[in-house]
Amino acid sequence: MDIILPVAGLGTRLRPQTWTKPKPLVAVAGKPMLAHVLDRVLPLHPERLIFITGFLGDQIEAWARATYDLPLEFVVQPEMRGQTDAIVRTRNLAPDDALILFPDMLFEADFSVLDGVAADVVMFTKEVDDPSALGIALVEEGRIVKLIEKPKEPVSKLAVIGIYYIKRMSALYAAIDEQMRRGLSLKNEYFIADAIQLMIDGGAHVIAAPVTEWEDCGNIETLLATNRYLLEREPPPTVDRPGSVIIQPSFVAADAVVEDAIVGPHASIGSGAVVRSAVVRDAILDDGARVEQAVIEHSVLGRRARVQGHARQVNAGDDAVLRL
Repeated sequence: MDIILPVAGLGTRLRPQTWTKPKPLVAVAGKPMLAHVLDRVLPLHPERLIFITGFLGDQIEAWARATYDLPLEFVVQPEMRGQTDAIVRTRNLAPDDALILFPDMLFEADFSVLDGVAADVVMFTKEVDDPSALGIALVEEGRIVKLIEKPKEPVSKLAVIGIYYIKRMSALYAAIDEQMRRGLSLKNEYFIADAIQLMIDGGAHVIAAPVTEWEDCGNIETLLATNRYLLEREPPPTVDRPGSVIIQPSFVAADAVVEDAIVGPHASIGSGAVVRSAVVRDAILDDGARVEQAVIEHSVLGRRARVQGHARQVNAGDDAVLRL
């Protein structure tokens, strides 16, 4: 099995964090969100990881090559024309079965359901209370028969979360070709739901499989919520910094400087970060960030960002300097 990761998006809802780094490399609970996603699929022992990159894609390639010792492939989507415009670029790289992941969320899933599966497509889903802003799957007699984007009527609460197992990628590529031939797009973007619907209409056997957890990382609010979830699910080792208090669950990098400070709960302090004479809670400090003589909470600081003063809530990108 190959793992296909479309990571070319601009991440506009996470700005200013994504002005200088791609969204999948935004830190959460001590490491990039993309690393958390891959932690959940590497036990499948994929044949290769295929990254579809775009804006700042060189950073993703450099990070992946430095982090993973397995076959890696990189293709570029030069223009944002949607999901399947990205996926079709892997045609010469993924000839057989593949798991396609859109890594802007964290999930918990049992991939053992894929062992010996007879279906042509397995779409991972989760029941939600309000599906009106999501894509949903309509299931009849155990098979997905229709995909509906942002339904006005709640005909189903089964949300499609962005994980797809394709048994024969050649069938998906053929559906994408047909989708583009027909011009099945929305605002000049091609979506995978339309391609899979073409497969369903052509007789493909498509089924749903559940995820037990689904944590969005699309904006600052959900990023912080996911940070809290991950810290609580797998509490980091307790750290001791004399003269400071670390309230669990919190992550503090081994080389971070914490002096005369209170950190936590739900704080993530990155490598080389400095927290001095300050309070940091429910916050993410990326590598090299500094907080001095300030109280911050419900905040995100990018790489090397600095806050000095009396801030309470901050969303500052890489290299920002705030003196308050």
